[in-house]
Amino acid sequence: MVSPSVDFSTVPVLDYSKVYNSETRDEFVQELRNAVVNVGFLYLANHSVDPSVVARMTEHYIPRLFALPQEEKDKIKMANSPHFFGYTAFAREFTKEKADLREQFDFGVPFENKYQPGEPDYKKLWGPSQWPKEELIPGFKETWNTYLEQVEQLGYDFLALLAECLGLPSDALHEFMDKDKNIQNAKGNIMHQAKIVKYPPVGTVESNQGIGPHFDAGFLTFLLQASPNPGLQVQNLTGDWIDVLPIPGTFVINIGRALEHVTQGLARATCHRVVAPLRDTSSRYSIPFFQAMRQELRLNDIQFEFAPEILALKEKRGYVADREGVNYAEYSTEPAGTVALIGRVKSHPDVAQHHYPELTKQLFPNGLPAWA
Repeated sequence: MVSPSVDFSTVPVLDYSKVYNSETRDEFVQELRNAVVNVGFLYLANHSVDPSVVARMTEHYIPRLFALPQEEKDKIKMANSPHFFGYTAFAREFTKEKADLREQFDFGVPFENKYQPGEPDYKKLWGPSQWPKEELIPGFKETWNTYLEQVEQLGYDFLALLAECLGLPSDALHEFMDKDKNIQNAKGNIMHQAKIVKYPPVGTVESNQGIGPHFDAGFLTFLLQASPNPGLQVQNLTGDWIDVLPIPGTFVINIGRALEHVTQGLARATCHRVVAPLRDTSSRYSIPFFQAMRQELRLNDIQFEFAPEILALKEKRGYVADREGVNYAEYSTEPAGTVALIGRVKSHPDVAQHHYPELTKQLFPNGLPAWA
């Protein structure tokens, strides 16, 4: 194993407004290249998502969502949904067979499921979200969908910059969203997923897994740290854990394993975790948005040619130390939809057994494990 020659001890902050200025655009692209290749994480400041929408979500709706009566949360529990959408009670999602100390609601961008019998099971994975009653939290659905729409568009815009920083044509990554590279066709045809997460102050020094070490599966993740509480940590090249403290007005963006795979490891997926708030502190809130890709796509079917000077950046960086997180080895052989479905079944086996019993049995041949 080659020791890393380019490591990081902080996550870089990039100013998105530089993109709109011809005198600073190249500077942004260079900063993005460093973040993508050497870190795998970045803060994005001055982004295009309306700050008033963000404020309504963080200051008004998130606290009210988690304050709903427990019986109302349970009416939209995830077990109802073959799409793994809805409410998950505290410590009912698992990373590496250990409960994550958090409570959450899962949603997707609006999507109409068109599954037909005989199609692959992953076609059932995308579909409509479950919603709390409008009268209990008026305006939440509209505001949340507005937020999702704006983050979705930011994600599409960002793909062109990402391709550019790797020396590819600006539309090179659009094929993962639409086979004809028409990125606007992706809206309504790609179902991106998002969570609203609460990490209550229950952690101890001995048990503090808000979410265990992992990689994100897809392309890009746009994380809104929706409270001032710390907790997010990323693992650098030598294996040290680096704090990613909340910075108001920013997204934290990270590379998923699918994007790492298709760029031959140039774009670096970085292992990360959340440390649960300790007792006698306050709750941490966050909203991760996970950018998906076409379900039927096999990543090995698309090959990119990178310029020698771009490939050399990976060699200069060196190889990553053994990584603790959950991997997605199936990307080399299976359609993206299958990989996503396997990930959901492993995280929520109690939900999966109701909707995907055969796959659940394959993955857990001895029955649901005790930790589930």
